[in-house]
Amino acid sequence: MHVEPPLSHHRPASRTRRSLLAALSGLALVAVIPSAAAGGPSVPRVWVSTWASAPTSVPAAGVTTVDDATIRQVVHTSAPGDQVQIRLTNEFGDQPLVIGEARLAVRATGAATTDIDPATDTPVAFNGQPTVIIPAGAAMISDAVALPLPASADLVVSVHLPSSTPITTVHAFALQDNVLAAGNVTAAPSVTPTATIGQWSLLSGVSVRTRAAGAASIIAFGDSITDGYATTVNANHRWSDLLAQRLSGCGKLRSRGVANLGITGNRLLHDEPTAPAGHPAEAIAGYFGQSALGRFDRDVLSQPAARYVIVLLGINDLGQPGSLAPQSEAVSVQDIIGAHRQIITRAHAAGLTVYGGTLLPFKGNLLGYDSEANEAARQAVNQWIRTSGAYDAVIDFDAVMGEPGDPLTLRAAYNSGDGLHPNDAGMQAMADAIPLRLFR
Repeated sequence: MHVEPPLSHHRPASRTRRSLLAALSGLALVAVIPSAAAGGPSVPRVWVSTWASAPTSVPAAGVTTVDDATIRQVVHTSAPGDQVQIRLTNEFGDQPLVIGEARLAVRATGAATTDIDPATDTPVAFNGQPTVIIPAGAAMISDAVALPLPASADLVVSVHLPSSTPITTVHAFALQDNVLAAGNVTAAPSVTPTATIGQWSLLSGVSVRTRAAGAASIIAFGDSITDGYATTVNANHRWSDLLAQRLSGCGKLRSRGVANLGITGNRLLHDEPTAPAGHPAEAIAGYFGQSALGRFDRDVLSQPAARYVIVLLGINDLGQPGSLAPQSEAVSVQDIIGAHRQIITRAHAAGLTVYGGTLLPFKGNLLGYDSEANEAARQAVNQWIRTSGAYDAVIDFDAVMGEPGDPLTLRAAYNSGDGLHPNDAGMQAMADAIPLRLFR
């Protein structure tokens, strides 16, 4: 039997009373609105984020141009629903993006990674049209598609690009094998790949419609640890996926969608760095994305039915300066705390409940983050998260991820090998450390 750990901190009583009064007022209002069909209370349809990824730009050397090709991508859903919408993005493009056709289908059971079940193949329209042009710097949400999806489904999104198209908006570390194929094969049950790509391209969101009471989205807002870096490819073993699995087996909580908005290398206060010439990270640092403060509105507040945010950020603000980023980008403990306070303030202003995750141990890691000064700063940040009362509750990842007898070191059983990133077992431990009552 799973026993949930105690919360480190609860929302102050006065705020709780205000929230309770607001909730009761809302319930009273619903109670007097009759259902047109049955004469009783009406449960409205709600759109919930069942999957998401945070888009970034692409370093100039990494831009791929495709022409008359289909990108077929697999995403793993969380909340179930009876209709689907997708969000295609050209946010980092410098020219219009032409979409020739897009289709959705459930992945075929026991088949190749991107094969589809033809019985579920469904065309997608945008404003009633099968084709759409997305302006540079913009994103576009599709029309609703009648495609029932269960929780924990693999949805295949196929997009045809009919003309020469540079792929400039991606999520680089998808931990998912997606493919390119020649021509428009969006409806094909199986495709012959011309390339396998480990990123999500031009796709940043999938939402589902549900009538389930209490439907809402949980946003996992973080860096590579949230992104799932170093976990098994195609296994969906990010802590957010494993949290979604727990929720799906828990009665009314199964209507909670979990959207992963982690970006590998992401920081609170600085955009992606320019790694030193010859550094191993030179080719990937451009994928580290806009600062968390810079992307908060797009990646958190814009998610449909966003209600809860789990924040796990700050480790790269400590570790990157002097290793992957210029020393001039070094920040203080107070800078990091100030960034967390801004996230909390902005989340509360939008009516969201926000939970703080403590920073994981990193002693002896292979990325060069470990120093006495950085460890002291990590401890200070974690102490503030635990004791300040600023967050509505605290999820103490640090307390469960340290080695027994040496809590500054990532537990050996959870270590992917670099001393910083958890493996699959570590991700499960993180998911299990989150009390499900936070989302009731």
